[in-house]
Amino acid sequence: MKTMQEEMIIAGFGGQGVLSMGKILAYSGMMQGYNVSWMPAYGPEQRGGTANVTVVVSERPVSSPIVQEYDTAIILNQQSMDKFEPMVKPGGILIYDTNGITRHPSRSDIAIYTIDATAEAATRGLSRMFNMMILGGYLAVKPIVTLDSAIKGLAKSLPERLHRTLPDNEKAMRLGGELIRKA
Repeated sequence: MKTMQEEMIIAGFGGQGVLSMGKILAYSGMMQGYNVSWMPAYGPEQRGGTANVTVVVSERPVSSPIVQEYDTAIILNQQSMDKFEPMVKPGGILIYDTNGITRHPSRSDIAIYTIDATAEAATRGLSRMFNMMILGGYLAVKPIVTLDSAIKGLAKSLPERLHRTLPDNEKAMRLGGELIRKA
């Protein structure tokens, strides 16, 4: 009997909410009784520099947070596309926001999804929540945790002073599930 284990990378520029998405998935997995690992990596620039986070959500203990190949890659900029597209396992998933991507993925051995979260968030006045749209899109494609758990994980990871944004963040997650498209 195969046990569930999802090894993923979320990558983009600092300030895009990459680390937050990973933290929300990790909290959500813990709340559902999974073993998790959350390992951020970012340059000293923070905003504008590269940032990525490796997240492992598993039914069994996670032996190492270091992953060489990923079941899923969520990509938010071209640098990350160039670096991580080759590291998606055959049969895996690559999800990307189309904003700023000049070379689209071309692999035929993985499932590729697009989400126009940056543009959609801007038109709906939710620019600061575009990452929640992407997270919602991912969970629609691969529901490793429930949307309710993700919303609770978001509440746990947000400072209390930002809890007033929870309804808009939840709206953004749900919208992301509707916006994601198979490429």
